[in-house]
Amino acid sequence: MKPTLQLKLSQHLTLTPQLQQSIKLLQLSTLELNQEIERFLLENPMLEREESGEGAFFGSQDIASGPFGAESETASRQTTDERGNESEFSAPGDNAGYEERIDWSDASSNVPNRSEDEDFDFQEVQAASASLREHLGAQVALSPLSDRDRMLVRFIIEALDEDGYLHQELDELFELLPPELEFEPDDLVIALRHVQQLDPTGVGARSPQECLSLQLRALPVSPGRNLALIIIEHHIEWLADRNFAQIRRTTGCEDETLRAAQALILGLDPHPGSRHSGAPPRYVLPDVNVRKIRGRWIASLNAEAVPKLRVNQLYSALLRKNRGQASALSGQLQEARWLIKNVQQRFDTILRVSQTIVDQQRQFFDHGEVAMRPLTLREVADQLELHESTVSRVTTQKYMATPRGVFELKYFFGSHVSTDTGGAASSTAIRALIRQIIDAEDKKKPLSDAKIADLLNEQGIVVARRTIVKYRTSLNIPAVSQRKTL
Repeated sequence: MKPTLQLKLSQHLTLTPQLQQSIKLLQLSTLELNQEIERFLLENPMLEREESGEGAFFGSQDIASGPFGAESETASRQTTDERGNESEFSAPGDNAGYEERIDWSDASSNVPNRSEDEDFDFQEVQAASASLREHLGAQVALSPLSDRDRMLVRFIIEALDEDGYLHQELDELFELLPPELEFEPDDLVIALRHVQQLDPTGVGARSPQECLSLQLRALPVSPGRNLALIIIEHHIEWLADRNFAQIRRTTGCEDETLRAAQALILGLDPHPGSRHSGAPPRYVLPDVNVRKIRGRWIASLNAEAVPKLRVNQLYSALLRKNRGQASALSGQLQEARWLIKNVQQRFDTILRVSQTIVDQQRQFFDHGEVAMRPLTLREVADQLELHESTVSRVTTQKYMATPRGVFELKYFFGSHVSTDTGGAASSTAIRALIRQIIDAEDKKKPLSDAKIADLLNEQGIVVARRTIVKYRTSLNIPAVSQRKTL
C-alpha cells in the first residue's frame, strides 16, 4: 500500500501544567494543602508566605474586593478520633530481641532526676501522652518492691498488649526468663498480682471476664457489686442476651439489685489500656464558616484556613531590571503566580459550592437533621455550571463550621426515600427520625424494626423494614433484643 498524507480535524482536551495543578489543589484537604504549599515555599524562592498585618491575601489582590470579601471568623477545631495506632509491643513469643527489652541488671527507675538535669521541664512531661508501659513503669518505680520483684513486674508489663491484656500463658513467659536468675513459677504469679493492682484497674487480665472482675473487686462492697461479680464470673452470656428473667431465677435477686448490678457493669472499661495507646488527636480546620446574618444563612471563608501567599518582591524587582537576560528565576516566578492563582481559585470554588449547599439546606440550619432535604452533586453542579466531578472534589475532606457543629461538605448530600404524597425525604432526615423514635421508646418494651417502619409510614414516609435495619446499623443502634432493659 502506498503511504499517503491526510489532514484531520479533531478536538481533545489538553491538561496543561497549570490545569493539572489546579485539579490537584482542589481535591486536597486543608492540611494537605498546607503541606503542599510548604513544599513549594522550600523549592521556589520566588514564593513567600505573607506575615500577618503586612497586606492583603494572595499578594496584590485586595481581599475586600475579591471573592474572599465575605467576613469570616475563626472556628473552633474539631477532634476526630481515631484509634488505630499500631502497638509498640512486639509479641513475647518472638524470642529474638525480646529479652533485650528488659534490663535484668538494673531495676532502677528511668524517671529523670531533677538534680542530674537542672533543665528538666516538668511542663513537657505533663503535656506528653505516656504510653501504657511508661505509665505502669512509673508506678513500679515508686512501689516498695525489691529489685528482683520489680524485674518480674516489668517483664510482665512488656508482655501486655495495647489494651492491657496478658494473652500469653505464664508457663510460656517463664521459659523466657534467664535460667541463671533462678526464678520460680510462683514468682511470676506474684508479679502478675502486683501488675493487676496498678492503675488503670483491670490491666494484667487474661480475659475480659477477669478484667471486669478486677474492676468490680476494686469497688466498695454493695449488693449490686456482689451480684455484678456473680453475673460476670458465671452468667455473662445471659447478660449479653438480655436474659434478665433467667438471671433473676438463678440468683434470686430483686429487680432493683439487678438494675444496680447492670449499671455497674455498663460503667466498666473492657479495654483499660486503650486510653494510653490511642493515636494523638487530629484536628479539623474548617474551610468555611456559616452564620445567620439578617435572617439569611451566609457562608464565608475561614481566614485561618486561607494561606497568605505572595511573590517575593526583591527577586521580582531583580528580574524586571534584567528583563532581557534568561534566568531560572523566570520560570519559578511563573510557577509562583500559577500557584497563587490556583489557590485563590480553589477557595473561590469552595465558597461558591458551600453557599449553594447552604441555600439548598436552609431548613437543616433552622430545624436540624430532621429537616434535611435530598441533595445530589448533579443539582449543585448544574446550578453553578460546574462539572459533577469538580463538585465531588470540592466536597471531599472540606469542612463547614455551623452553629450545629462541624460537618464535611459531603454530609449535606444524600439519597432520597419516596413519600406517599409523591415527594421525597432525605436519608439523613430518616436516620434522625429513627433515632428520635428509639430515644422515646419504652426501654422495657423496645420497638421492633417492623414497628418503626409502620410509625414512619404513618408519617407519610414509605420505608421497608430492611431499610430501617440498614439505617439503624449505620447509627450504631443495637437490635431490639439488645435494647431491652429492666
